Amino acid sequence: MIKTLLSLIVALSLTVTANAQAKSNTDANAPLHALKVDYPTPYEPMPKEAIKKLLDRIFNYLDAVTPAQMINQQTGVAVNDLSKIDTNTIVQQGDFRLTSYEWGVTYTGMLEVAAATGDQKYQDYTINRINFLSDVVAVYQKYLKKNGHAFTPVRSILDPHALDDAGSIAASMIKAQRTGATRPNVRVVIDHYLDYIMNKEYRLKDGTLARNRPLANTLWLDDLYMSLPAMAQMGVLTGERKYFDEAVKQYQLFANRMFNVDKGLYMHGWVQYMEPHPQFHWARANGWGLM
Repeated sequence: MIKTLLSLIVALSLTVTANAQAKSNTDANAPLHALKVDYPTPYEPMPKEAIKKLLDRIFNYLDAVTPAQMINQQTGVAVNDLSKIDTNTIVQQGDFRLTSYEWGVTYTGMLEVAAATGDQKYQDYTINRINFLSDVVAVYQKYLKKNGHAFTPVRSILDPHALDDAGSIAASMIKAQRTGATRPNVRVVIDHYLDYIMNKEYRLKDGTLARNRPLANTLWLDDLYMSLPAMAQMGVLTGERKYFDEAVKQYQLFANRMFNVDKGLYMHGWVQYMEPHPQFHWARANGWGLM
């Protein structure tokens, strides 16, 4: 009888203790990040090995679907001799464009992963494609001298129409150049891009980098990333202060128009003379600004 009673007391004590511990793990008395989640995918800090495994999986996919290869668009045959490219030659289509602003971010990301992990393949991914693009550009520059306004698959490099064409790719090229692994043609492209950003992109009267699409005299917060990193990287590459000064100037001009002090957020777009002016604090745009 006494043993049974003692067993019951112990069981009840354990139950009470377990319930107390369970109740202590709530968002009422513990930070959310400390709570154990019950999801099919455990959102918890990953160990380094798991992070690297995931990065390698992403790398293997991107490396396979972004070929640095010219082909004849009519026959699909590879064109390995760049001296033979013409208006029928295109970059082999993959899942993503090698010249897009998104891929400028990707090139930079690959370099950062290489620096963080010491895995050379990530740097090689960027270096190989940037060298490839600069070699193609060099050939088409000569080709256009004889063939006027012929089609080229690298128009956005040869003739940028917006900061989206130039800034992100330029920043990644400069970072690649600083590794010492790029070919001489890359610096020519870098200088061309920075000339566009510094001297040819449309600006407001006070010098703010601006767009005339979809409305005249508009600012997009995206353009902080499409300009400032390239300027800052160029300042590091060349040692010329003018690039740092312009980067700081643009930051201040954008912030004065677009930063909401009360909310601590930027608006995505600003349109000159629009009154009243709505504010849309788009998360992705604020991400561009932070980067």
